[in-house]
Amino acid sequence: MAGETANSNEIVIPALTRIWLGAVGTVAPNDATVAMGTGWRSVGLTTEDSLKFASEPNFEQVRSAQSSYPTRTFQTTDAGTVEVDLQQWSAANFRAVYGGGTVSEVTPAGGGTAKHYKFTPPKIGGRTEIAAVIEVIDGGKHYRYVIPRAMQMEGVSKDLAKTKEAILPLRLAIQGGDDTDAWYLITDDPAFALTA
Repeated sequence: MAGETANSNEIVIPALTRIWLGAVGTVAPNDATVAMGTGWRSVGLTTEDSLKFASEPNFEQVRSAQSSYPTRTFQTTDAGTVEVDLQQWSAANFRAVYGGGTVSEVTPAGGGTAKHYKFTPPKIGGRTEIAAVIEVIDGGKHYRYVIPRAMQMEGVSKDLAKTKEAILPLRLAIQGGDDTDAWYLITDDPAFALTA
């Protein structure tokens, strides 16, 4: 049986990454390079080393008296997460990081013409699901991880130090269902071409 041949062209260096968010049900392009369609919004700038995508299957093992090794292993659950640190503070990014919430205009205490805004995080039971696309570009190769349903399911801790930018930690847990793929990848990388 022939194995993979050494090919440095199949090494991926994520030179450019982008994160797109949309409402659940927003249609993602079935193309790795076309512009993102209506309903998708870029989160803007992110820190250069924070983007992580993880798939986390869980297994159970059956042990038998006749073997020192498991005699059967079966998958019980699956999980996936996306982590990225957002550098741009905006109403949309705050809602994404806190899993929802509202932004309203408020009247400043001292009067004046400057507008002020109030962000209120969601109450218990008020978190909303979102759709996400992670875009990874390495030269002429493009990859889009499409996540139809995700939810912010972690606490938010912001470091408000004087000597560095304050980031917004976006931590998404992938949601699934029997009627859709929990996540999938679209790419134009020729290394994914079907072989006989």
